[in-house]
Amino acid sequence: MSGDLPDYYFRIRENGAAVFRVDTENRQRRIELQEIAVVNTRNGNVKPHGETELTEADRAAIAEWLAARQSELAAREVDDILRAIDHLNLTTHWAQSRATDAALDRVTDRLLLAMHDLRSVLVRRKAERLDKA
Repeated sequence: MSGDLPDYYFRIRENGAAVFRVDTENRQRRIELQEIAVVNTRNGNVKPHGETELTEADRAAIAEWLAARQSELAAREVDDILRAIDHLNLTTHWAQSRATDAALDRVTDRLLLAMHDLRSVLVRRKAERLDKA
C-alpha cells in the first residue's frame, strides 16, 4: 500500500492548503501525516510549520502543487462565469415565459442593479483594454 501513496498530502482550505509529508516508514506501518507547511494560493506564500526546515524536495513539490492548483482554480473561475452566462439566459427565458408578477417584483430591482454594475465594469475594462491596444 505504501508504494501507492504520494510523498505529500495537501489538505485544501480557504485560500490554500496545509501541506503534510506522508510517512509509512515506521514500526507499525501506519500512515502518519506530518504537517510541514501552509501554502497560500492567492499570493504564493509558503510558511513552514513550526520549526520545520523545508527541503528542496519539499519546496519543489509545493511549487508544483501550487502551480497546478492555481491553474485549476483559474479554470474553475472561468467555468463559473460561463455558467453564470447560461444562468442569465435561463433567467431571461424564465422572465419572459414563466415568471409571475409577484416573482418578478421580488427579483427585478436586484437583477437590474447587479446587471448594471456588471455592465459598468465590463464596459470600463473593455475600454481600458482598447486604450492599451
